Amino acid sequence: MLIIYIAGFVVCMGLALLLTPFVKKFAIKIGATDVPNARKVHTKIMPRLGGLGIFLAFVLGLLAVLPIIPYDFTPREANFIKALLCGGGLIVLIGGLDDRFELSAKVKLLGQIAAACIVVFGFGITVDFVNIPFHNSYSSLESWIAIPLTIFWIVGVTNAVNLIDGLDGLAAGVSGIAIATIAVMAFLMGNTMVALLCLLLLGSILGFLFFNFHPAKIFMGDTGSLFLGFCLALLALLGFKQIAVVSFITPLLIIGVPLSDTFFAIVRRKLQKKPIFAPDKGHLHHCLRELGFSHRQTVLIIYGIAAFFGILAVIQTSASLYEANWVTFVVICVMLFFLQIGAEITGVISKTKRPVIDLFLRMRMKVGQERGSKL
Repeated sequence: MLIIYIAGFVVCMGLALLLTPFVKKFAIKIGATDVPNARKVHTKIMPRLGGLGIFLAFVLGLLAVLPIIPYDFTPREANFIKALLCGGGLIVLIGGLDDRFELSAKVKLLGQIAAACIVVFGFGITVDFVNIPFHNSYSSLESWIAIPLTIFWIVGVTNAVNLIDGLDGLAAGVSGIAIATIAVMAFLMGNTMVALLCLLLLGSILGFLFFNFHPAKIFMGDTGSLFLGFCLALLALLGFKQIAVVSFITPLLIIGVPLSDTFFAIVRRKLQKKPIFAPDKGHLHHCLRELGFSHRQTVLIIYGIAAFFGILAVIQTSASLYEANWVTFVVICVMLFFLQIGAEITGVISKTKRPVIDLFLRMRMKVGQERGSKL
């Protein structure tokens, strides 16, 4: 099976490398391009639609690998793959139309809800239970809660990845790190189907990143960011659905960067009394650029943050397998502390309010004064 994993990964990477140049030419031919403006970092017209290369590489790689898998999928696993392909196909269609015609936010949202409904009503995939942190049990959910919660999760994560797509290679790289994290967790839990899907998707992302990392030759556009967000939502959803020992915290950690950036954006816009969907230049990557980091440095810093969240997720999962509930508490505390410090340093919520950092500075000043008085 390991050979199949490696072969699938390599095949998808190779397909993405081969297909992306053709997608680039196609995007330019049909006018799916991104024009610079005040909010955007790039200074020249760039082809979009690059996510189509990721999608095609993933689908073709999956079709190539399926016949040689030495076991049959369970009905639930087969349903999950169908949901991923059907819902993902609709998401790619919506993203492609937006890359070409710039659809309104309402139309895109309706398309995302439709894709989520395909998953929920077409294939019966919902959050049936949530695991309770610090307690070795889980709580079943009634369908009237499970269905809207699942739709909200899929739409929310899909949009969260879309929001961080502001620098060359950023959304693709962060998504790749999250996918790699899920793959590691799947291996730990013996979930071969999820591990295979993650490796195929990861290979497709890495092949595309060759053209998308700074300086980018093509943007993945909403075609890519929405598709990767949709895939992340479904793959992370298995943390709720299938493994009873994994708390609901784990999926949140896996996609910590896009979710936290989205959360901070909502808080920031509420404090500034702006509509929550109003675009601004207060996202994490904008703030890091304002601090003086280069384009490449900013992307690598956010990669590091995503990897940090991924490591926390793996630690949390491993601890849950051994019922070490105290680790969950430590992980939550570490996550919240670094989120707060990071938000204050970068100014993603406010450029002036820094309560924790100011507290440390006051404590440091007080200690210095006490030492000075003793001298």
